[in-house]
Amino acid sequence: MSANIYLHEFRSRLKSVLNWSLAVAAVSLIYFSFFTMFADQAALMNQMMQNFPPELLAAFGMQGLNLATVLGYFGFVFLFILLFLAIQAGNYGFGLVSIEESELTADFLLTRPVSRVQVLTSKLLAALTCLGITDLVVWVSSFAAITLFRGKYAYEAGTLILLLLSVIPFQLFFLGVGLVVSLLVKRVRSVTPYSLGLAFGMYVLSAFSGVFGDVTLELITPFKHFDPNYIVQNGAYDTPLVLLNLAVSLIALAASYWLYLRRDIPSVS
Repeated sequence: MSANIYLHEFRSRLKSVLNWSLAVAAVSLIYFSFFTMFADQAALMNQMMQNFPPELLAAFGMQGLNLATVLGYFGFVFLFILLFLAIQAGNYGFGLVSIEESELTADFLLTRPVSRVQVLTSKLLAALTCLGITDLVVWVSSFAAITLFRGKYAYEAGTLILLLLSVIPFQLFFLGVGLVVSLLVKRVRSVTPYSLGLAFGMYVLSAFSGVFGDVTLELITPFKHFDPNYIVQNGAYDTPLVLLNLAVSLIALAASYWLYLRRDIPSVS
């Protein structure tokens, strides 16, 4: 690893980390501030939920969730937090090496006395550090929101911890897939369309999986690998899907090193 590259990459993303962290903290606090209103009207809320089509509830990951409970309501809010985290991780993955190539500064970096493995490792560690900071904010803001607004209602802390720990491998998937896709295409001119497409594409696949019950789609999208609905109802992960998620992430990262070592880097000339 190169400390200089790591620090440069980390500092260049500090503003992004701040923006994403504030966004997810705001979602947690604002959405959960309405919890007691839902919980105090539990019977009315459950009756209203029964009037929604099952397909609609499945599409939004609400099938079987009781919004009148702390974790049931948080599981619903957590799905939106995951969408934010997916876009952030996708942004970092797609931009890890493509930004320097699009700005034609990659050849200058590679003329320094560092290997390509050191360059990519330093960039990855910086991106992981930034994601870790955002995840820490997610954990703190989630506990703060629940503590402030749960009122008299109790919850199972172990299940909440499982939910919050799932954000680490969840983001690793989007980081790894984003990186390997950026190395497979000739040039990524803007990371935003790619990251939005990947995040929303995976979310839509998850929604269709819930509507049609297509197990094949569950194998593709991390929104099903770490389904908040499943975790809240079972108090555990869906182990085969979690292992699949980790396998895809590690294969994507390994493939990224292989592709980067063999990639033709565009130069200014």
